[in-house]
Amino acid sequence: MSGTNIIILLTILLYMCLLIGVGVYNTKKTKNSTDFYLGGRGMGPYVVAMSAEASDMSSWLLMGLPGVAYLSGLADPFWTAAGLAIGTYLNWLFVSRRLRRYSEKVDAITVPTFFAKRFHDKRYIISSMSALIIVIFFVPYVASGFAACGKLFNSLFGMEYTTGMILFAVIIVIYTILGGFTTVATNDFIQSIVMSIALISITTFGISRAGGMEAVMTNAQSLAGYLSFTSFHDAATGLEVSYGTVIILSGLAWGIGYFGMPHILVRFMSIEKEEELVLSRRIATVWVVIAMGVAIFIGIIGLAVANNGGMEALADSERVIIALTSLLTEHGFLAAILGGVILAGILAATMSTADSQMLVAASGVSENIVQELFGKKLTEKQGLMVARVTILVITVIGVFLARDPNSSVFSIVSFAWAGMGGSFASVMICALFWRRANLQGAFAGMVSGGIMVFVWKFLVKPMGGLFGIYELLPAFIVSILVTVGVSLLTKEPSQEIYDEFDSVNKK
Repeated sequence: MSGTNIIILLTILLYMCLLIGVGVYNTKKTKNSTDFYLGGRGMGPYVVAMSAEASDMSSWLLMGLPGVAYLSGLADPFWTAAGLAIGTYLNWLFVSRRLRRYSEKVDAITVPTFFAKRFHDKRYIISSMSALIIVIFFVPYVASGFAACGKLFNSLFGMEYTTGMILFAVIIVIYTILGGFTTVATNDFIQSIVMSIALISITTFGISRAGGMEAVMTNAQSLAGYLSFTSFHDAATGLEVSYGTVIILSGLAWGIGYFGMPHILVRFMSIEKEEELVLSRRIATVWVVIAMGVAIFIGIIGLAVANNGGMEALADSERVIIALTSLLTEHGFLAAILGGVILAGILAATMSTADSQMLVAASGVSENIVQELFGKKLTEKQGLMVARVTILVITVIGVFLARDPNSSVFSIVSFAWAGMGGSFASVMICALFWRRANLQGAFAGMVSGGIMVFVWKFLVKPMGGLFGIYELLPAFIVSILVTVGVSLLTKEPSQEIYDEFDSVNKK
């Protein structure tokens, strides 16, 4: 291993030690399930904002998004980013305060438990189904993060893909198990800062390596359809390919998913003061817009560097930041340290999502399946033990699913995001804003949305044309229609539920 690689590795290891140290520090603060899953509802606005967005972006921000821009140009990543930016803002604007208030009113510390208590489901059928859906879709999401870690270390140090993947899976498990939500949220806040440093640093270096901003733009303008919002560049043929309305709607549809993402929604529930969510919303929205914009631009910069002879063309476009960072580290000791920080940023993006999803899935199994569905009353210590074992099991399955080094981070995240959004988004909206919504409607909407994701993805979408739209949109439409229809066709909620809803929403 070269001296440069040793410096990079030491920088990354120091970063990992910091994250584990936060976990050790917070271990004593984790005394019960509320602390482990929700940080005792005592998180500040900055931590809530940045941890929510760090856990949202995942390795998709620093690998998937630049990779798509590198390969096909502006349109594909732009419409997806636009949908996500709009969805982020609307989620913070409409959902955050009402969910924070309602979840405290019914004493719910997880999203599945909120559904059960909102609809007075005494048999906990809806919370158990919610937990099952979370596990089904979050496991591949976590796997995509492990895949990103494996690719990173394989590219940098020649480390065997599986070894690198397992190494970082172990690190994530350690600090998540140690400190629970407080550790995860604090580390996500730290990771959002590291991600920001990574984005700024690699953008600045990439522009310089390409020969300046003019060279970057000249290269982009020379490629047919590369900078268009309504078409994309086909790298294989060099031709411009029309980017139709269906694909634009598919990109924008990503924003719908936010209303159903438990690892983001739980951040709203964790803040200490409801009023501070306004500040959190502003911070989160600004960061997301800037971060995604810079990530897309990095893909464009990377292609300019490659086409201008600054680096070899990439067979795997999702490695563009890794390739640029490798070039940066050739410029001395400080550059190697900065390169280590940038690569730690990729790991940060990955880990900040994986840890949050593990925690949400663990809470679903421990609280909603074991204790509620199966009626196994656990002590606080036993409940936390079940959650920690669940995290270990999810990790093992995730490593198994990510064993293929050629797996696409973007495609895995896309399907998992659709699954969560299609299952939960419409149910959450109806639960918070429609007092007539009932248990039967919510359950039917949740199940129909989840099933439609699979049906559309594997049976309908391959037909192409209008049917080629992103599976999240038809799943959401089906889910909300079923939720409303079944609610209206079945018995309306009790007066107690109405009174509870009104007391929360009159503020």
